[in-house]
Amino acid sequence: MAQALPPEVDAALARAKVPREAVAFWVSEVQGNAAPRLAHRSSASMNPASNMKLVTTIAALDLLGPAYTWSTPVYLGGAVQSGVLNGNLYIKGGGDPKLVMERLWLLLRRVQGLGIKTIAGDIVLDRSAFDLPDTDPARFDGEPLRPYNAAPDALLINYKSVVMTFTPDRAANVALVQYDPPLAGVSLPATLPLNPTAADCGDYRGALKADFSDPLRFRFAGSYPAVCGERVWPLAYADPRAFAARSIQGLWDTMGGKLSGSVRDGLVPAALLAGKPAVTGTSNVLADVIRDVNKFSNNVMAQQLFLTLGRVAANPPAISPGNLSATEGVADAKLPPASFAASRAVVQRWWRERLGDDAPLLDNGSGLSREERISALAMGRLLQAAYAAPFMPELMSSLPITGVDGTLRRIKTRTSGTAHLKTGSLSGVVALAGYVHALNGKRYVLVALINHPNAADARPALDALVDWAGRDL
Repeated sequence: MAQALPPEVDAALARAKVPREAVAFWVSEVQGNAAPRLAHRSSASMNPASNMKLVTTIAALDLLGPAYTWSTPVYLGGAVQSGVLNGNLYIKGGGDPKLVMERLWLLLRRVQGLGIKTIAGDIVLDRSAFDLPDTDPARFDGEPLRPYNAAPDALLINYKSVVMTFTPDRAANVALVQYDPPLAGVSLPATLPLNPTAADCGDYRGALKADFSDPLRFRFAGSYPAVCGERVWPLAYADPRAFAARSIQGLWDTMGGKLSGSVRDGLVPAALLAGKPAVTGTSNVLADVIRDVNKFSNNVMAQQLFLTLGRVAANPPAISPGNLSATEGVADAKLPPASFAASRAVVQRWWRERLGDDAPLLDNGSGLSREERISALAMGRLLQAAYAAPFMPELMSSLPITGVDGTLRRIKTRTSGTAHLKTGSLSGVVALAGYVHALNGKRYVLVALINHPNAADARPALDALVDWAGRDL
C-alpha cells in the first residue's frame, strides 16, 4: 500500500511534473522485521536501469565468491627455435571483464619471455567461450561509438574501445594524439592543428570535427583548443568484431614482435586444450571487478559477469556460497559456451532459492535494457539479504559514496559521505538503491525507481529522499 511521501520529496516530484504513480520507493532498516519507514508502490514492476547491476553483482559474490578470477590461457602450436615459434600462437578468451591494454601487454610480454620474437604462423583468437549473436552497437540508442554500448566478448580487449589522449604542443602549434591500444592497419593521425586563441575548452570534441565512420581511417577536420590542456576521449571502435585482432597485432608490433601470418579468429586444437597452457593471464579478483561495475556503472563488464554466471554456475550442485573461488578449479574446456538465456536461468533459480518467488525480469544483467524489471520491494529484500551475507563488505565497498566517488562524486547532499548507493539512468528512467547510514546510527536500505518521460528532472527528489532517510527520526 502506498504511504504518504516525505513533503520535500513530494514537492520535488511536483516541480519535475512527475506523478506519484510513476515512482516506487522503499526504505527500511537493514536488519530486523520492523515495518518499512516508507513503502510507496513498492510492489510495482519497474525498469531499474543500472540498478539491475546489483542483482548481477550480488549473485556473482554469492555463487562465485569474492576471490573468483578469470583466465586467458595461451597455447603454442609448435616448437620455439632461435626466437621463432614454428606454428600458431593461440589465445583463448575466458570472459575476463577487464583485459585492458596494460594486462594484454603483460600477457604478450610473458609470451616473449618464452623466447618468442617471431611467430611463423598466425595469432589465433578463440572466442568460443561465449555463444552470442552479432549485435548492432547502434541498436539501443543510435550511439554506436559510445563505450557503454560495447557488446560482451569472450576475448574482450580494452572494452572494445580506443583511448585517445590529446596533448597541446604550443611550440609546434599542434596537438599530439596518442592511441591506446595501437590499432594495426588503421590510419591514426599523430597530430592535428592547435587553436591557441580559444577562450575556453567548451565542446572540444565538437571542435575537432572528428569522423570515425571509416574503421580504417580516423579523421579530424577541425582543431584542438590549447586552453584544454591534456584531455582523454574513450571511443568504441566502429568495427568491434575486428578490434581484438587489430589491438593484439598493433601491440605485438610496438613490442618489437614479428608475425609472418595474421591475427584471426579460430579454435584452439583439442590436443592443445588437453595439455597445459604455455602461459596464462589471470584477471583481478571478482571483488575488484565489481567495484568497476558498480562505482562506474560499466555495462559491458556487468554483461561479462552475467554471462560468466550462466557458464560457470550453470549446474545446480555448483550453486552454494563462494564454492567457486578461482577459475583453475573449473575444467574450462569442458564448460558449455555462455549465453544470456543460460545466465537468466541461473540467476532466476538462485533468486528463488535465496529470496523466493519475486524474481526480477532479466535481459543482459547490466540494466542497459528496456525489458528488465524489478520491484522496489524485491530490490530492497535483496539488499537486506546481502547485508547479512559474508560478502557484505565487498558489496558495500563497490557502491558509489555520495559526494565522494564513482557516479555519485558530484552529488552533494547533507548526507554526503554517509550513503553507499548504486545509480541508474536511461531515457525516461532514474534509479537509486543501496544503503544510507543515518544520523541516529541506524543503517537503512533505500530503493527509489522512477519511470517517466520527465524522470531526469526528478533527480532532486532522489536527493531529498536520501537526505530524509539519513535524518534522525
